[in-house]
Amino acid sequence: MIKKYKTCLLIGAGAFGTSIASVLANNFQRVILKVRSADVYEGLKSGENKIYLPGKKLPSNITPALTWEEVDQLATSEVQLIVSGLPTTAISGYLADHYDHVAKYFNTTTPVVSLSKGIDPVTLELSDDLFFNFFPEAVDQFVFLSGPSFAKEILDQQITLASIAGRSKKMLELVYDMFGTSYFKLFPSYDVKGVLLGGALKNILAIAGGIIRGLGFTNNTNAAMITRGIGEMLRYGKIFNARPETFYGLSGMGDLILTTTGDLSRNRQFGLEIAKGRSAQEIIDSQRTVVEGYKTTKAVHRLSEKYDIRARIFNGVYSVLYEDRRPKEVLQELMTVPSSFEIDLM
Repeated sequence: MIKKYKTCLLIGAGAFGTSIASVLANNFQRVILKVRSADVYEGLKSGENKIYLPGKKLPSNITPALTWEEVDQLATSEVQLIVSGLPTTAISGYLADHYDHVAKYFNTTTPVVSLSKGIDPVTLELSDDLFFNFFPEAVDQFVFLSGPSFAKEILDQQITLASIAGRSKKMLELVYDMFGTSYFKLFPSYDVKGVLLGGALKNILAIAGGIIRGLGFTNNTNAAMITRGIGEMLRYGKIFNARPETFYGLSGMGDLILTTTGDLSRNRQFGLEIAKGRSAQEIIDSQRTVVEGYKTTKAVHRLSEKYDIRARIFNGVYSVLYEDRRPKEVLQELMTVPSSFEIDLM
């Protein structure tokens, strides 16, 4: 099949970044996957991300690059798309160290797609502002992807729908076309803050879902947590001037349902381990995969204090992860809070 586009550069070869590379391989002649770890690089050279997605064969037109010199050698034609698979907390540090290399592939027609789902716990910024700090002249070129999408299921070509948000209709339409396949479809939005908040906040509720399951509670409890959690998400959305309806779409409700119930969710698995009595730091230190919800929990707690946001579930997760509170004790405490009218979400 003739590919529509020539070259894509994707920075970050974690599980999700690799799965997105497999989607883009349908429409690009070459997808350059910029990696940082030699073991990931060696596995990708044999057509498999053996560290993050063992046993999943990748398209042959995905080419790994360990150094920027190697990227330069591979990018024999114009890079028509840049994708960042960096975790939110790594964006500022990475761009500070590699700004010249990344900027080299920018031009005014190049869309940049971010896959990050989190809030920086130091600056309290979402990924759009983290990127705009470095590329203030290119804000219209940035597009942000979020939605219910497990990496392994994307590689299995399970039908997947996700949201993309940006400022430019032209860029949204171009990214829509670049990503479109028979199994992967994007829905555009102009509500950047809403899409980013949904992707970030649902990770914390996924941790809560894992804790609930690990404590032995099942469907009734999880449904209650999801429903009340959406109310708390809307309060954060109000602070960022996000559109309420965005939280009921793919990047909000859709991603929330997936990550709070699906066994492939890293944040939910993290919560399950917390319920077993393991410390958050112990779990983080024992694995290479990033649990975005862990650091985002600290950011969300700081935001609730700064803006006086009523967020009992989010702050309950914070007290477990950062104050060593016992999960069951926190849950019982939440049950003693007097009920307000159910429609009083804001």
